[in-house]
Amino acid sequence: MADNTLDYLVIGAGPAGLQLGHFLHRAGRTYLILEAGSGPGGFFRTFPRHRTLISINKKHTGWDDPELNLRMDWNSLLSDDPGLLFTRYSDRYFPHADDMVRYLCDFAEACGLRIDYDARVVKVERPGDFRVSVADGRTYRARRLVVAAGVTLPNVPPIPGVETADLYGTASTDPADYLGQRVLVIGKGNSAFETADNLIETAAVIHVAGPHSVRMAWRTHYVGHLRAVNNNLLDTYQLKSQNALLDGDIRRIERQPDGTYLVTVAFARVNEVTKDIPYDRVILCTGFRFDSSIFADGCRPGLAIGGRFPALTPAYESVDVPGLYFAGTITQSRDFKRGTSGFIHGFRYGVRALHRIMESRHHGVPWPARELPADPAALAAAVIDRVNRTSALWQQFGLLADVIVLNGDGTARYLEELPHDLQGPPIGERGHFAITLEYGPDHDRADPFDIEVGRISQSDPARAHEGHYLHPVVRHHVPGRPVAAHHITENLENEWDSPEVHVEPLRAFFAGRTASVPA
Repeated sequence: MADNTLDYLVIGAGPAGLQLGHFLHRAGRTYLILEAGSGPGGFFRTFPRHRTLISINKKHTGWDDPELNLRMDWNSLLSDDPGLLFTRYSDRYFPHADDMVRYLCDFAEACGLRIDYDARVVKVERPGDFRVSVADGRTYRARRLVVAAGVTLPNVPPIPGVETADLYGTASTDPADYLGQRVLVIGKGNSAFETADNLIETAAVIHVAGPHSVRMAWRTHYVGHLRAVNNNLLDTYQLKSQNALLDGDIRRIERQPDGTYLVTVAFARVNEVTKDIPYDRVILCTGFRFDSSIFADGCRPGLAIGGRFPALTPAYESVDVPGLYFAGTITQSRDFKRGTSGFIHGFRYGVRALHRIMESRHHGVPWPARELPADPAALAAAVIDRVNRTSALWQQFGLLADVIVLNGDGTARYLEELPHDLQGPPIGERGHFAITLEYGPDHDRADPFDIEVGRISQSDPARAHEGHYLHPVVRHHVPGRPVAAHHITENLENEWDSPEVHVEPLRAFFAGRTASVPA
């Protein structure tokens, strides 16, 4: 009897599933992608509700380097085909979501990916290999399972009466349906403000409520915080145009007999004074969560971040189910509300790292590496060349790292884009240099528009570690010794190529570290 067990089953044909499928297909692995819908990109067929993406699509960068261009292209998946860049699908800086659906369909077809559509997974078991059942009775077996299904359930806070509110995913998007009404939007992220902005011209009063102050992406550098494209409501609040932000907890939602609401709010900044406020509509915009209900007890993954996402190792593997991996937005427990793993421009690189991990672990394929002289000048030149071009370290700041391993024979191996906290192979146990791009400490507390405070001179390498803006950091990890770190000073154009300011201090750091620690 033939063995029909696949190397990999991938659940979900969204951006992450397609990205991984591309790498598996190119590597010649046996795999299949299972998709609940009739085509790729099911999430983007519904979300965002008002159909404007907040992932930038900058076509005209002035650069000819495709690697640099990916720093400003937040929608393309990784491939060697320049025809499969999202910038060919829209001219808009913030594209329409329908363009993303069209792009994902074309990507799947052009790459020849093996996908079973209308295959909604209902159960995952592990009687040895993984056994996956879909709604129509089909079953599949694979040695390893990768879940790339995204966050498919609304994240509903435990508020008494919350079940009577409208959900972001199903509430009407027609402003005329809210004509002259008092509307409460619960949540302070982009979905909440996208919803509120849509109602400014028709609603009588709009309140946006949540327990914490609004966090602006331009200050925190987390692109999931409120983006400027969605912040029109803030103007109407500050300019006294009836709308308001409420900082506090929603204690109770009561549906009245006439269909209106009475909502109890405990205000955070006035000693938790509570107030009952009437509304005509209440809309819940509090995000999404991962659905783990498909897993049988023997292979149900542990969860993190209040049960919203799978708990992961640095290898994107479940912390308690070996062979169960995750890809895409559900890997954001790795850098929750700090980095970009929840978004295409971040997780496309996480998927590539996951594929390289699986190739190394399960197929004996070494992590891609190049050899260079273990000479301080050569090491510094290699790092400077990479930080001036890399899109992966740029997008996955503080999470992915290039690694230099000294071989002990006068040579070194340069490996690109590993999870910064990955241990063991391919890094080894003898020590290594890790290169990341990172924001400085307390960067989210600094006002980026206050030129009087908090900005160091770009020509002062001695104070590079004080910089708030994105800049390269090189760390030397040696077992049993404190980590040594060298910061390369921030630069407005992100060009770290000054011989005096950037290159020579880095060369001196390598010289000192290689001299003090045996190769």
